[in-house]
Amino acid sequence: MATLEDKILGEKLQYYYSSSEGESDDEHPGSNNKGKSESLKIIPENKIMGQSHWTGSTTNTGPKGVIKDWQRFKQLETEKRESEEREKMVLIKKLSISARSTAEDSKAKEQEQFDEELAELMSDDFLLQYQKKRMAEMLSVAGKLPTFGTLVDIPNGDDFLQSVDEEQKTVTIVIHIYDRYDTACKNMNKALSELAPEYKNVKFCKFISTAAGLSMFFKSYGVPALLVYKAGQMIGNFVRVTDDLSDEFSSSEVEGFLIEAGMLPDKSCIPAIITGLPSSSN
Repeated sequence: MATLEDKILGEKLQYYYSSSEGESDDEHPGSNNKGKSESLKIIPENKIMGQSHWTGSTTNTGPKGVIKDWQRFKQLETEKRESEEREKMVLIKKLSISARSTAEDSKAKEQEQFDEELAELMSDDFLLQYQKKRMAEMLSVAGKLPTFGTLVDIPNGDDFLQSVDEEQKTVTIVIHIYDRYDTACKNMNKALSELAPEYKNVKFCKFISTAAGLSMFFKSYGVPALLVYKAGQMIGNFVRVTDDLSDEFSSSEVEGFLIEAGMLPDKSCIPAIITGLPSSSN
């Protein structure tokens, strides 16, 4: 009867044979096989089934050892397969990067040439030359503006309208409404006369309040007043400017007031590449 171990191992009792089978009495003369237990010899499985594919070794020949060996074998196969797949993907990526068509090569060369030209254009020397060129163009446009340089007297209302409406649209017109007996108005006329030569493209004018037809209240409390026009439109209206400048003021204070109000250009903002002076560093 087969044992439990034989059941688990598959009852390979057909691979067992007696050591006494096939032996002639001549090989063992005088031997008596009766009453003696027959010793069994095991025929190796590879002799019967052929050479096994498993080349590993194990020290545990029981069922659990066989299962573990088989699991380890399958794990190694899986790892090897994954490693081969990774190598294939790396090779495919390399080939896809290096294998470019003629059109792609041409496009890549054009891009490289464009990058080189852009780097050259963005150099400091080129940018400086470009800035100088643009500033020169702007100055040439500004040079076409009419020049004045003096404080213009407007005698009547018709001349007032003509000075505003018929002037070029790019010209800034500053008109002082004054009273001939007011000390602050006299001081303002003096200050504008000093500013006119410095801002030759700005038209500075004075207009007496009596010719403007203003009320007595405005003549008494509204002067000195500065009206600023451009392109026929009023862009600034400053009544009784002594409230901001006090009764005693200089031409530089009037200049600062108009610059702060945005009516005059700030000369300190002119780029150094135009003036030719080195820029001051903080």
